[in-house]
Amino acid sequence: MEQGKLWIPVNLQMFAGEKTEKATPKKKQEARNKGQVAKSQEVASALIMLSSFLFLLFMGQSMAANILKMMRGTFTEYVHWEITSTNIQVMFHNLLFESAMIVAPFLLLALIMGIFSNYIQIGFLFTTEPLKMKLEKLDPIQGAKKIFSLRAIVELLKSILKIVLTSTIAILVLGKAVDEIMVLSQTSVGNVLSLVSTLTVQIGAFIALLLLVLSVLDYLYQKYEHEKGLRMSKQDIKDEFKKTEGDPLIKGKIKQRQREMAMRRMMQEIPNADVVITNPTHFAIAIQYKAGEMQAPKVVAKGKDQVALKMKEIAQRESVIMMENKPLARALYAQVEIGQEVPESLFKAVAEVLAYVYQIRKRA
Repeated sequence: MEQGKLWIPVNLQMFAGEKTEKATPKKKQEARNKGQVAKSQEVASALIMLSSFLFLLFMGQSMAANILKMMRGTFTEYVHWEITSTNIQVMFHNLLFESAMIVAPFLLLALIMGIFSNYIQIGFLFTTEPLKMKLEKLDPIQGAKKIFSLRAIVELLKSILKIVLTSTIAILVLGKAVDEIMVLSQTSVGNVLSLVSTLTVQIGAFIALLLLVLSVLDYLYQKYEHEKGLRMSKQDIKDEFKKTEGDPLIKGKIKQRQREMAMRRMMQEIPNADVVITNPTHFAIAIQYKAGEMQAPKVVAKGKDQVALKMKEIAQRESVIMMENKPLARALYAQVEIGQEVPESLFKAVAEVLAYVYQIRKRA
């Protein structure tokens, strides 16, 4: 029995500490601020590769024409220049500018697709947290765990799968063009370059499409791993709730203290009231009216049961007139809050009570 008594709390504590709950929005936001987001590098690689080969497919002839123009100018014009430091500098600048104009659209497209691939995965995010130096990253034990972890095995299998699939695509494309490849030695250089460029673009486009499909699957896996790493235990959720909303016990004590303070302030207003209207035992409402300062009578205190008895004790001690009016007391308690003026529907009844009170005071 003693063992059973000890075994149950320990196991309950173990279950409470298991990371079985989904991460709260607060923890997800904290992880995002640290740069910890679900992102697949394969998406960027696939989109850059696909856009590059599509660019070559539609703009390849234009790029080839510019390259031929640059080479033609080199071999027809620059070869006749006198070799001087000035001419070499001018030649270098011209060739560099022409090469940049050819390559710039290609590089700009790759940059745009790289930014776009990250945006569609994680949206806009700028943080310097991953750049900070952390000593735990140099821990060899943690590094060894990462090498032999399940994630590392998945990455290895993913790389092997990509090699097998890309090799298969290349073999299939080249297999269909094997007859044309076999007679390349009998054709002109232009035909050779045309066939090689066509096959290269085809292989690249098919591989890029395949990698794009694999990148979607990899993104789903990365998202699953990311959410799994952010899982929380029930105790973690309770602790986070206490930090954000406050300890329920402390909040309860604060509310109790606030109620006590409000009750004391309300009781302090009873001596300033003109009349206390009672039920007579269940309700008590203290009414105050200052001609010239208030547009209508105001409820300065109200209560039921024990609070009503306390109000009547204070009213009796402070010589505040009390009047029994059950319907009016119930209506005032239900419709008017402390500090509010009496509504028009009850104004006539309250005015009659106040007029009677003023007559009593006048006689006294």
